[in-house]
Amino acid sequence: MTLNQPPLRLLIVEDQVDLAENLFEFLGEDRYILDFAADGLTALHLLGTQSYDVVVLDLMLPGVNGYDICRRIRQDLQCQTPIILMTALSALNDKEKGFDCGADDYLVKPFELRELQLRIEALHRRYSPQRPVLAAGDIRFDPGTLEVELRGSKTVLSGTPARLFELLVRAYPSFLSHEALSDVLWGARHGETEGNSLRTHIYTLRKSLQAGLGSSLVKTIHGRGYRLEAPEKENTDTP
Repeated sequence: MTLNQPPLRLLIVEDQVDLAENLFEFLGEDRYILDFAADGLTALHLLGTQSYDVVVLDLMLPGVNGYDICRRIRQDLQCQTPIILMTALSALNDKEKGFDCGADDYLVKPFELRELQLRIEALHRRYSPQRPVLAAGDIRFDPGTLEVELRGSKTVLSGTPARLFELLVRAYPSFLSHEALSDVLWGARHGETEGNSLRTHIYTLRKSLQAGLGSSLVKTIHGRGYRLEAPEKENTDTP
């Protein structure tokens, strides 16, 4: 690893604990920050609340299979993080289905762990320069660094508030409903508890933005949801 090279955040989605442990042991902690999900719904929750550089996704998962999870990552979460599918399914039509679902790479089991590492690094090199800075009026948000900028002032978000902010930036100038935000963060079966949690995360997001930028930016659309709204520019013209 090159000196001062930032670590990569990886999400490993694999229901075989022994294989997941082998991956964790091989990849280590010097170059990578590793998270683990044993099923697809847990993976969707993590992707809805955290930012990753690469996702390694097994196809044969309990409950919802990897194809559907890959599709939901792309369509429901609007998440473009590179995805490597790993599976024992080696037929061409299986690979075609995987790429049609939005995967960036496809690795057939059994494989050398070093090959997976090389593919992770190659995907990251191709993807990382292409992460666009998102704009919503005068608001700028970098999904890679989680930095928000408003007319020269900057602050950095983290966790669920950062994910909420990214969703609101992508939706701008439209609003997002309470249900839509909760669906992305907790899945379609969210309930009253998650609704209260959403309000808490919105409060935390506003507090962070107010402290860092001097404006909370998130406007409540009463009875409907939330949207971004930058404060009006101050008039600097002399009378």
